[in-house]
Amino acid sequence: MATVDDVRRQFRNPPPEGRPMMRWWWFGPSIERDELDRELRAMAAAGLGGVEVSFVYPMGPVTTRFGSPEFLELVGHAARTARSLGLRFDVTLGSGWSYGGPHIGPELAARQLHWDRREIGAAAYDVPVVAAWPGDEFVAAFVGDGSAPSSYVEVPVRDGIIHVPAGGQPREVLIATSRVTGQNVKRAAVGAEGLTLDHYSAAAAEEHIRRVAEPLLLAAGAERLGSVFCDSLEVYGGDWTPAIFDEFAKRRGYELRSRLYELLVDTGDSKQLRIDFGRTLSELYEDNFLKVFQHWASGHGVPFRIQSYGEPPATMSSYRFADNFEGEGWGWTRIPETRWASSAANTYGRSVVSAEVWTWVHSPSFRATPLDLQGEAHEHFLSGVNQLIGHGWPYSPSNGPGLGWIFYAAGALDDRNPWWPTATDLFASLHRLSWLLQQGTPVRPIKIYIPASDAYADPVGPEPGNLYRVVRRLIPESVPRTIREAGLDYDLIDDDAITVVDPADVPLIVVPDGTTLPLETQHWLEAVRTSGGTVVTDVDALADQLPSAPITPQQDVGVVHRRLDDGDFYFVANTGPEPRELTFDEPMERWSAEITAANVITLHPYESAVLVPTTSSTPTASPAQLAEPVPGPWTVAFDNESRPITLPHRWEDDPELATYSGTATYRTELELPDTTDRLLLDFGPGELVPPDSEPYLPPNSYRAMLTPPVGVAAEVWLNDTHCGSFWAPPYQVDLTDAARPGINALRIDVHNTAANALSVYQHLIDAADEVTARFGRRFDLQHIEHATDYLNSGLLAVPKIVRSSKRTG
Repeated sequence: MATVDDVRRQFRNPPPEGRPMMRWWWFGPSIERDELDRELRAMAAAGLGGVEVSFVYPMGPVTTRFGSPEFLELVGHAARTARSLGLRFDVTLGSGWSYGGPHIGPELAARQLHWDRREIGAAAYDVPVVAAWPGDEFVAAFVGDGSAPSSYVEVPVRDGIIHVPAGGQPREVLIATSRVTGQNVKRAAVGAEGLTLDHYSAAAAEEHIRRVAEPLLLAAGAERLGSVFCDSLEVYGGDWTPAIFDEFAKRRGYELRSRLYELLVDTGDSKQLRIDFGRTLSELYEDNFLKVFQHWASGHGVPFRIQSYGEPPATMSSYRFADNFEGEGWGWTRIPETRWASSAANTYGRSVVSAEVWTWVHSPSFRATPLDLQGEAHEHFLSGVNQLIGHGWPYSPSNGPGLGWIFYAAGALDDRNPWWPTATDLFASLHRLSWLLQQGTPVRPIKIYIPASDAYADPVGPEPGNLYRVVRRLIPESVPRTIREAGLDYDLIDDDAITVVDPADVPLIVVPDGTTLPLETQHWLEAVRTSGGTVVTDVDALADQLPSAPITPQQDVGVVHRRLDDGDFYFVANTGPEPRELTFDEPMERWSAEITAANVITLHPYESAVLVPTTSSTPTASPAQLAEPVPGPWTVAFDNESRPITLPHRWEDDPELATYSGTATYRTELELPDTTDRLLLDFGPGELVPPDSEPYLPPNSYRAMLTPPVGVAAEVWLNDTHCGSFWAPPYQVDLTDAARPGINALRIDVHNTAANALSVYQHLIDAADEVTARFGRRFDLQHIEHATDYLNSGLLAVPKIVRSSKRTG
């Protein structure tokens, strides 16, 4: 904890903690020392805090195999270089995802329970046990009377023969087989191909540690590692492990084998068995994967960081067996994976919670603008995150053709972007907010109960084994939206978390009517009521049950409330493309480049603010006395060749510039007879993006719905003095300190995205075809054919000089 004065003093220049990091994709492996060094230096220069190395598929000729001595030596070299530059260095414990590879045979691979279901007549049958696929293992067989039996009995198996006795009527036979899912590691590097491991088997985890994780950790050096990392769980269909019968009986107190068929057939009494089966899988994942990796990593003094959601069915509380909790996904009024992680972090006492951010930002690669990055980052902050891990930075040879290499599904967020000169300011602003949101403790007065029992019992839906996604489907979307739009915040809570959450500390919890509740949870909820808390079961009446919020809610504005030793602060963010206004009875300090106090706070589109209650007197705003267009004439220079132009100037309107990615310098002269006023260069608000402008974008691909007046970022000089850079509303720069009476030289450097150039480079498609022909299909370049959709580059508005009657500050 800290005081308001402590935090205020450090806010503008915070310590390094909280700097954004980048996932650093190493393709191939095809890497060279000099390029590793160059990219690390570029990251450090931009103000990034470190890297998370991820080893993925090839994009060109492979120079070394994954896991080879040469490869591991380069891992160590990169770790040493990062340390020398003051960068954190994290490493993913494997290639691609999920964990696995050539060291995982059928005995350690992810498995799925497979059913053969067929009708037979009344005669006896002897059916040989046949392994249809390598690694198949017979589990059990059952027979039931009739064409749609409500119950079954297990049939004997001797000498490899299933002996189905004679019956008096047509029957149905069920044969259960444990089958290797066949899922191979996705996006694997060369030398890392193979089956995904069984996340319910400690032997499988230990083998992966011995063959992959330990060599990587030792190569990097434990003393140089910030953490070791496991990506999201994507072991599709992995719902079985050879030890399940013994484990189920030990954990649940009754036998599974004789009732196994109830996982497939609903007998009317099978719900509790399905709940118990799902719970057993969750516990096996915790005991035999999470605990094994965390114990191994802690033995080396390195934190184990994980995105613990997906398949196998990780609960929210499963996170407690790791060291660092991470989520992904944006959507502050929904329940993204970030909320799964941040709720666990708050419940189990982790002050820092990270997120994989910008995963599908404004697809395809190089389309993302700094405004997109800022807007999506704010969404993560609003979901409880306070450490950003960008997705990401593709390693790319400097001497490669065209734009070089990109990851198939993400923004290419590196120094090949023309807007990179503004990246330092962007990352500095995100660093300040990340650090700030690590101070104090979150105030989240509402709990939403996770209906895990109903999720375990639900065999339908597109991903029945993905507990997080089934839960998100079972909780009405109106619940989180109603809470957040009321200006309040919430944590998810599950059946394990109630053991560490005092019911007296829960003023309100939402448990939709009809939710299946274990007996211990029922008792805990009764204790909430006894302590004066409210249990809301009618979600339609939720809004009427909520307490009032400290900040009056406004459309599109999310609020994060954190408590310090001697006060509170609020992070507020406008998540929409139109300005919003917050009004307060008492003044609020607003922390930014300046610290001001006011009763009315304007939030421009996609703008955030830090607000602190204060007793300071409210200053009188200085009204703008004059706003006049900069008359010109204007010139523009591409590659030092200057020519006159008329504003607005959109590059895509000129066929010769339509595919240009880079920087253009605009110049004019300003005559300023009086410079005693405060002078702002204002480019205007921008324009709303039509909602159907990029219909190909999937729902998880974030983009800001605003066309800026400068596409897409700019730096401003007056009389050769750098006055500032901008990429987001308000599109203004203060010229006051650089202005002088008389003629002033104005220069504006405008940077666009690399998407224009991406549209004319065939080399990426050729590279994908070449590596697919040689190594098999490991990726598809996402949406690359849409590189030029709705591009707007250049100086798209006539700027104005706005004068205030006096300087403020």
